[in-house]
Amino acid sequence: MFKKIGMLVCGVCIILLTACDKADNSNCEDKICDESFATLVVKFVDKNGAGVAVDNYSAVNQRTGDTLSVETGIYIVANDLHIKKLSESGDNIKVSGTYTREAQTKSAIIKVKGGNCACHISKIDGPEQIRFD
Repeated sequence: MFKKIGMLVCGVCIILLTACDKADNSNCEDKICDESFATLVVKFVDKNGAGVAVDNYSAVNQRTGDTLSVETGIYIVANDLHIKKLSESGDNIKVSGTYTREAQTKSAIIKVKGGNCACHISKIDGPEQIRFD
């Protein structure tokens, strides 16, 4: 009798554990992610290709309107801290900066994907450099 009750309890436990495991991963495939940290940057350059510092830099997710990052001197488009704010199909991030010496403001769209199930952000499309005239 005790043997049957013990087997029944074990069976229920296994079913519950399996159900919990499936519920936790129902939206994502079983993924194994490494512990690296992805960061996507953009470089502003002058007409000769030399890097320049810009003022008023911004990186704005065009789908949500969120400003992803504003860093002076380092022009981060997005990094893994933004992964859940980005969609799996990719969001257009509008980056812009003003080169005061030439009195020019330039912008570009960089498409970046992330999402709840992504291990890291990744760039889909867009320039690596934004060139001032």
